[in-house]
Order: sequence, then C-alpha cells, then structure tokens
Amino acid sequence: MGSQTLVFLVFALAVVTVECNSEVDALTAWKRVLVDPNNVLQSWDPKVNPCLWFHVTCNSLNSVVRVDLGNASLSGPLIPQLGDLTNLQYLEVFGNKLSGTIPRELGNLTHLISLDLYNNQLSGPIPPTLGNLKSLQFMRLNNNKLTGKIPIKVFQLIQWGQLMIINVSDNQLAGRVHQHTNITTGFAITTIIQDVKA
Repeated sequence: MGSQTLVFLVFALAVVTVECNSEVDALTAWKRVLVDPNNVLQSWDPKVNPCLWFHVTCNSLNSVVRVDLGNASLSGPLIPQLGDLTNLQYLEVFGNKLSGTIPRELGNLTHLISLDLYNNQLSGPIPPTLGNLKSLQFMRLNNNKLTGKIPIKVFQLIQWGQLMIINVSDNQLAGRVHQHTNITTGFAITTIIQDVKA
C-alpha cells in the first residue's frame, strides 16, 4: 500500500512539474517581447517557481490561475503561448499599450473567468475561438482598435455559457448590439458595442 502511495505522489509531482514548466515557458516568452519601463516583470525569473513572481497568483497545485498586469505601462504583443496557461482564470492586462492581434490560442483558456484587455492598442478581429471560453463571465475589450464583426460563437456565450458582461465599445467594429437578458438564468447581460456602420 505504501509503495502505491509513493508512486502516486511521484506521478502527481511529475505532472505539476511539467505544467509549471510550460507555464514558465509561456510567461517568460511573453516577458521577452514586452517593453517594461517600470520593471514590473523583474521577478519573472525562469529559474524560480512562477507562484513566487509578482503579479502572478497560483492555486493549491502551484498552477498559474491569475495574471494581474493592469496599468503597468507595458507595451508589446499578446503571444500565442499564453494559450498554454491552461488553468488561468483571470487575465488582467488592461490600461497598457499592448498592440497587435488577440491570439486565437486564448480560446484554449477554458477555465478563464475574466478577460480584461481594455484600454490598449490591440487591432484586428476578435478571434472566434474566444467562443470556446464557456466559463467566461467578463469580457472587456473596449477602447482598442479591433475591427470586423463580433463572432457569433462569442455572442453564444451569453446564452450557452456564463458570460454576463461583454464590452467591446470604442473599437472599429461593425454592427449593432443591444442589452440582453438571459431568460434561462434571469441575469441581466450587459453587452456594449459602439454603433458603427453595418
């Protein structure tokens, strides 16, 4: 019985170590492409467990569940490797100067509850893969330079997912959306989009 417990513990430790390594790889790859004038990412050392980094929160299994970099004066892109943070629940990077497109790989973050990318300089379309985020409750993409239409899969999160707030105002998006009420739950859904040409 004791040997079975030991084998299980070794296996669990190996899984956590692999997960931690992929999270370190993803976050340090992102750090390399960001301009960080205030050194807010100084503690992001790949030789150190990311649970000890500033602006990162982990769960009891030492997996990254939150990245808080709001109003940190960062510039640069979001990168596809962020989709490797498979247990991430909160991505809070509002109020920076992030540019480029929203990576489609963010659609892999199926535990995400809050996606706050507002007040940046992001451009291009909203990826349809964000419609995979069934746990998402808050999606704030306002005050960027996003173009195109909001994907139907993203709107379906209001009816079939947990989405309560989606704010895409002050972009260059096409279409018009009104406030909705989710009849099945009774929660008010706040959907905000700037009225632009259809």
